[in-house]
Amino acid sequence: MAFIKKKERAKERFSLLLLDLEEYYFEQHTAYHVTSTSKTEKRKVRGSLKICSKSLIFEPEPVSEPILKIALRDCNRIEEIEERRHNNPFNEKKCAGLLVVCRQVYLIKESNIVAPYRIERGGHDFLFQLEISIKTEDVVQTLLQLHRASCLDKLGDQTAMIAANLQSRLARTSFDKNSFHSVSEKPHMECEAEMVTPLVTNPGHVCITDQNLYFQPLNGYPEPVSQIMLHNVRRIYKRRHGLRPLGLEVFCTENDLCSDMYLKFYKPEDRDELYYYIATFLENHMVEHTAESYMLQWQRGHISNYQYLLHLNNLADRSCNDLSQYPVFPWVIDDNSSAELDLMNPSTFRDLSKPVGALNKERMERLLDRYRDMPDPKFIYGSHYSSPGYVLFYLVRVAPEYMLCLQNGRYDHADRMFNSISETWKNCLEGATDFKELIPEFYGSDSSFLMNTLKLQLGTRQGGKTVGDVLLPQWAKDADDFLEKCQKALESQYVSEHLHEWIDLIFGYKQRGSEAIAAHNVFHPLTYEGGMDCDSIEDPEQKIAMLTQILEFGQTPKQLFTTPHPQRITPKFQSMSRTPSQSASLNELSPVSTSEDSSFEDLTEESKKLAWSNMCKLKMMSSHKIHKEAVTGIAVTHNGSSVFTTSQDSTLKMFSKESSALQRSMSFSNMALSSCLVLPEDTMVVCSSWDNNVYFYSIAFGRRQDTIMGHDDAISKICWRDNQLYTASWDSTVKVWRCVPADIASNKRSQFELLAELEHDAGVNTINLNPAGTMLVSGSKEGVVSIWDVTTFALLHQVLCHSGRINDIAFSPDSRHTFSVGEDGSLKVVDVQTGMLISSVASEEPQRCFCWDGNTVLSGSQSGELLIWDLMTGKVTKKIPGHSGAVTAMWMNEQCSSIITGGEDKQIVFWKPQY
Repeated sequence: MAFIKKKERAKERFSLLLLDLEEYYFEQHTAYHVTSTSKTEKRKVRGSLKICSKSLIFEPEPVSEPILKIALRDCNRIEEIEERRHNNPFNEKKCAGLLVVCRQVYLIKESNIVAPYRIERGGHDFLFQLEISIKTEDVVQTLLQLHRASCLDKLGDQTAMIAANLQSRLARTSFDKNSFHSVSEKPHMECEAEMVTPLVTNPGHVCITDQNLYFQPLNGYPEPVSQIMLHNVRRIYKRRHGLRPLGLEVFCTENDLCSDMYLKFYKPEDRDELYYYIATFLENHMVEHTAESYMLQWQRGHISNYQYLLHLNNLADRSCNDLSQYPVFPWVIDDNSSAELDLMNPSTFRDLSKPVGALNKERMERLLDRYRDMPDPKFIYGSHYSSPGYVLFYLVRVAPEYMLCLQNGRYDHADRMFNSISETWKNCLEGATDFKELIPEFYGSDSSFLMNTLKLQLGTRQGGKTVGDVLLPQWAKDADDFLEKCQKALESQYVSEHLHEWIDLIFGYKQRGSEAIAAHNVFHPLTYEGGMDCDSIEDPEQKIAMLTQILEFGQTPKQLFTTPHPQRITPKFQSMSRTPSQSASLNELSPVSTSEDSSFEDLTEESKKLAWSNMCKLKMMSSHKIHKEAVTGIAVTHNGSSVFTTSQDSTLKMFSKESSALQRSMSFSNMALSSCLVLPEDTMVVCSSWDNNVYFYSIAFGRRQDTIMGHDDAISKICWRDNQLYTASWDSTVKVWRCVPADIASNKRSQFELLAELEHDAGVNTINLNPAGTMLVSGSKEGVVSIWDVTTFALLHQVLCHSGRINDIAFSPDSRHTFSVGEDGSLKVVDVQTGMLISSVASEEPQRCFCWDGNTVLSGSQSGELLIWDLMTGKVTKKIPGHSGAVTAMWMNEQCSSIITGGEDKQIVFWKPQY
């Protein structure tokens, strides 16, 4: 209820909520309401007379007196009256006041109690005397002009005339620069806009300087000027308002539920200029988050389900300031009858793969029968899951004035109020037109919306019971306990495993098109973004009617995802999928872990976490120039004593870590070697070459043991796992060979059986296997990432990620994601389950190689630096000087405690994190 709390700053009884929808408050004058108590006695009540675009409102100072609201369309006469003293025609005329004769009047907040408006019908004469009487004539002329607009037959003509009046007022005024916080401020731009709050907007002037963003309302209400310091801004969002790209919302806190300022501009170009000015100012102070970056944080458990849904709502144009686009949250609990809530039982929960309207099979069949017989445009549901009426249905006990504003001064019928959780859920399941979801407040910490603490007279139900607090399920002790259990349900294992299915419906690929039809998730076409082009409708009457219908009906969120949303990685899944980190240079661990193995694995995991947490303290231990050209590959024997490197100088070098000396140098051809790996038992080194061959070098005998002449172009990268060798080539293939180390050592012939040929559309520049050896990922010269199932050699996904060559690619330790770097300077994360590109980070220069733990990346750059990246923020946390040319190769041991890099400067460098 954050937007309600912001409203409470105004102590006066008047608020913009007393206006009709789409009405403006123009000006106010101190005045006296004059009534006759007898023929000679008159009573004067001091107050504030508000001139609005469709009404005249008098707010008396005594709180016991009701606020008077007179609709201009109900007025028969508006005039200035004069009086002469002693009936002498030669005496000077004196203004007696403003006379308003009307057919009915609304009495609001009688005895200062928030209640339905009371209407007094019949003829009424109201006399108001302005404290500054010389203004009376101007006020009368203004009211007569607005009265003429209100009495026009066509709504479109009324709106046009009022808009012209508003624009005239804005044109005659400008931002008062005396309101600047500092005399040294330099203004950048000024334009007209409207401050947006729920159900109402307030026109005025926007001004942005090099230090502050200001809004100055035309009417000076509720404050003469609102100010936001630019250095306090945390995030900004462009918004659709009234289905047009005119909104801008500014947040100064991390509380995503409520913004500090929401502005609606009259011109999209004004909105965009202000947005880009603030964005440029904030470029070095904040991170621009995308749906994909939040998805990555959510998947890995860095943010909760609640936080993730708030972020998605924000990105999809949902705002607490716009009730037609209020944040939408799912019903998750289906059990409202048990005495205890069992969050371990799947039957406790609602099926999140279906929209609310499809949860009841019988109702769904009736809706589908109607849908099949419906002419185009077809829709299944005639009402939406989120609308202003539904939001205030839930919040009426804390936002009664909003409900009265929306419903012309009335509450809904008592039996249709939010009386009971179980009744409301039952109606959502069985009602013919009720398909509503929930709002964030059900998963927050303020339970006041469930209790009638304001003692509102909300009516009496058919059984004679008055509407009071919301009736809670048996399993809730009180309102606070109810919210606490709802929070736990939202963050439960079941919901975490299935929330992506609901996201597909509301924000994702099942929101529109054939997938929406298949999921029975089709709403009226006008509720979707782009469903109606307001500017293309020439008839103003039709345009206003259509716009009003859409805003009251509700709007579907902006579509954020067009492919299936990946599932969250929950602790249960982590334990199922966790496998020891393996590479071609490490021994294979047994798939069946003994307690000793598990203990060793836990220690390894702890050492990895410790190493990565200290990666920013990476220290260069030594460097050695051992090649004549760039280093292309690094491999280390399992015992760690020997380091093998390949280079574009066509040599394979063997370097001793213990003696820091070069021990051997081998050459197999006159062309560059591109990569190398060490087979188990430290018996053999395998090298790939640009001469299209793979060479096997025996460490024990110091000679070339065998050769595979396997490709039609240069071989770029090799991997080995479970007696299978994978070779990637610029000939657009990855080949899989049977490769048993013992057979090679014994010189057996025909040991290299070709098992599969994975074809690509372009040359393959790099490959890698997942830790379990069940999947392979390849990166092409044209920027395409391909994910393969190597148990069946089937292509799982193909994603265009980069705009040029992919330099390096690898799976995350849990095999959930792939990470790639390319010559286009970008870093990309792809979800393995769905093939969705979920994160894209731009770097200042291309990164050539990397190691990562799924969250943090250590990359080698084109300039020779080592960079530490935090993928959650997309920022470089540390730059470490390394090579004098590009870093071209990188190796890391299983414990992540030892790193070796190779570069274009022909050197290999040894590194260690400092604990």
